[in-house]
Amino acid sequence: MRVYNTMTQSKEELIPLREGQIGMYVCGVTVYDLCHIGHARSAVVFDVIYRYLRYRGYEVTYVRNFTDVDNKIIKRAQEEGTNTEEIATRYIREFSTDMGALGLMEPTVEPRATEHIPEMIEMVQRLLEKGHAYQAGEDVYYAVESFPGYGKLSKRSLDDMQAGARIEIDERKHNPLDFALWKAAKPGEPSWDSPWGRGRPGWHIECSAMSQKYLGETIDIHGGGKDLIFPHHENEIAQAEGATGRPFIRYWLHNGFVNIDKEKMSKSLGNILTIKEILRDYHPEVVRLFLLSRHYRSPIDYSRQGMEEARKNLERFYQTLAGIDDVLAHEKGSEPVPEGFAPEEMAAYRRAEEFPATFQEAMDDDFNTAVAIASLFELSRELNRLLQKPSPYTPQILRRGGDAFAKAGGVLGVLQEDPHAFLEGERERKAKDLTLAQEEIKGLIKERDEARLQKDWARADEIREQLASHGISLEDTSKGTIWRVR
Repeated sequence: MRVYNTMTQSKEELIPLREGQIGMYVCGVTVYDLCHIGHARSAVVFDVIYRYLRYRGYEVTYVRNFTDVDNKIIKRAQEEGTNTEEIATRYIREFSTDMGALGLMEPTVEPRATEHIPEMIEMVQRLLEKGHAYQAGEDVYYAVESFPGYGKLSKRSLDDMQAGARIEIDERKHNPLDFALWKAAKPGEPSWDSPWGRGRPGWHIECSAMSQKYLGETIDIHGGGKDLIFPHHENEIAQAEGATGRPFIRYWLHNGFVNIDKEKMSKSLGNILTIKEILRDYHPEVVRLFLLSRHYRSPIDYSRQGMEEARKNLERFYQTLAGIDDVLAHEKGSEPVPEGFAPEEMAAYRRAEEFPATFQEAMDDDFNTAVAIASLFELSRELNRLLQKPSPYTPQILRRGGDAFAKAGGVLGVLQEDPHAFLEGERERKAKDLTLAQEEIKGLIKERDEARLQKDWARADEIREQLASHGISLEDTSKGTIWRVR
């Protein structure tokens, strides 16, 4: 396996610190509001990485934190006339609901910052003892000039950062870039006792302290969005390595941004899309397939067109699986004998046999889900051709193909539903926006079926055209007539 390491800006072989075991820490959300599509991308990306590492046989300890003390949480609590704990608990609950809907596996540990104040205080004390921090009143700051490697992740020099810095002037700081490790208490804000007086931790210290508590001083993988590279992850490195004197992270992984209709997503533009809003229109697996259709490090543009394309692609996969289920439900089939295969049988057989290796090759190359999904399309096309021309060998070949689909779906977190139930659910979901009600559609299909039984082909064709004018296509199968929204 090779992964792109942000630190070295190159792909490297993934060699865990301990054979067969991987520790992975991913920065979670600050719980003051509902999660949006940007949060969904990071969550889905690292969920798939977690799934794939387990698929490859690693024992993975996956830690994803909650920031539950922060200026934004304090502001929201003040606006609502409540306390920060109530705000944090509410939005942790909403986060869990959203991520559960998206089919995310639960991490091994989900620590809350406020539950780890002692570990943060201990790390700040170590930094003070080693000369990497200094006290200014009841505040404690990290002295960036004390750490020679500061800027190595973001590839910035201190001189460049100082020249371009827009930082509030604080005469107590030794350097304008120094950042807070501990903040003195302010009236009405949550605070804890410390050797420097009552206060609360700075944002960056929490991840350094919590990651090392659960994964050790040196960790295999640290992930998050590209927006966290500087200053958050840069500061994490300075804190962790300053406190321990040991390398902090072996592989840094960062996912790309989500744009909305080719514009940067931001509150100022009013184009923030929450996960809840998106799931009103799209099945969770459509969202996952869309987010995984680009390599995780590349930016992705959220648009109605892109989501509709993902929906159609997911439906194609489920239609293939429904066809496989229909064949396997009625036929046992013979063991494949490649020497006797027809060309379309041989193509499907080879594709099904080769797929696991093709899928693994794509995922081993820095978790390239885009290529993995493309290989799934190739397998689907071959199986669909075979479904059109079945033979005694067809069921066994389809069974192999279905197994390949199941393994890929298990890693990508899609294709987890009964195919017929999914397709019916999507028909009903899309029909909500149609001018014809579902009962009307079903009534017309029933009338058409009766007309066909009476060989009234003219009336049957008339009904088909009537439905087509409303965006409904019909497919006559051995199980009856299936309708789809075009």
